[in-house]
Amino acid sequence: MTGAAHLDPSAASPSSVEAPPVEVSRELQVALRGYLDHLTVERGLARNSLLSYRRDLQRYLEYLAGQGVTEPSRIEPSHVASYLADLRTGNSARMPLAASSAARAVVAARGWHKFLAAEGLVTADPSRDVRPPSPAKRLPKALPLEQITALLDSVTGDEPRNLRDRALLEFLYATGARISEAVGLDVDDVDLVSEPESGLTGVAILRGKGSKERLVPVGSYAAAALSAYQVRGRPTLAAAGRTATRGGAMFLNARGGRLSRQGAWQILNAAAERAHIAEGVSPHTMRHSFATHLLEGGADVRTVQELLGHASVTTTQVYTLVTVDALREVYALSHPRAR
Repeated sequence: MTGAAHLDPSAASPSSVEAPPVEVSRELQVALRGYLDHLTVERGLARNSLLSYRRDLQRYLEYLAGQGVTEPSRIEPSHVASYLADLRTGNSARMPLAASSAARAVVAARGWHKFLAAEGLVTADPSRDVRPPSPAKRLPKALPLEQITALLDSVTGDEPRNLRDRALLEFLYATGARISEAVGLDVDDVDLVSEPESGLTGVAILRGKGSKERLVPVGSYAAAALSAYQVRGRPTLAAAGRTATRGGAMFLNARGGRLSRQGAWQILNAAAERAHIAEGVSPHTMRHSFATHLLEGGADVRTVQELLGHASVTTTQVYTLVTVDALREVYALSHPRAR
């Protein structure tokens, strides 16, 4: 390709200047440069992403050179498979890579091979049947109910910002909303109703990934907090800006504009500090706690999937691992012949 800004695959970044262990052939370097040009021009990748591809693929080329490979057409499936094994086990010059890092490197190599085959530079893709390693599942972090209660109760007072903060935190825990969904909430997205038996409750429309909408219930605690904020807090905050008190963003900042994600994060951190919660608490912690507590209370996975807005139930099932761990702990403590 012409006119592309080349990222020289042989040029090391200033922070990682190392002499290559073996010399990579010109044929391999040219093939790599063509792929980097493709990523630059056709795919429009950001510079940092391109640098990451370059580093991963340069390491791959050096491995191939060490195996005596000098041309792309000479690369066999066994070379790709042995490269993956080398990444995971390490060698005398390099520590073994974690599954996530090895997977990224293999994905980069597979992309290069797919490009070469599509361009007709090789007759077959030797990486087609080599799968990157699956990273270990990280269990979502959830706070126990007593810590959630302490966090929510740490916000008191009738100042407008205190009313907003309490409403935001109650809403996050009541709905399992992503932080982007919460700060993107408008007044018209929430419908609060007073029922003779259950008191004040409601429903909210959340706009998730891909602009997909879902309807979620709002429990009595969150509904009461939202009502108090809308009546006694939001009008004062709205008066500081151009936002009308009827309609517009639900959660406002001190200047009357829509509360940002960073602002919501600071509200949560301040509440966690007041509640003396030592572990790091993020907006996603509230979402994880919402899902975990629902499952522990007997909700089925499909219902939790709908409430979280997950496209696949597989994503939601990671929360069942948390509840299984809790069941094991109860079993170990309670059963007379558990241990």
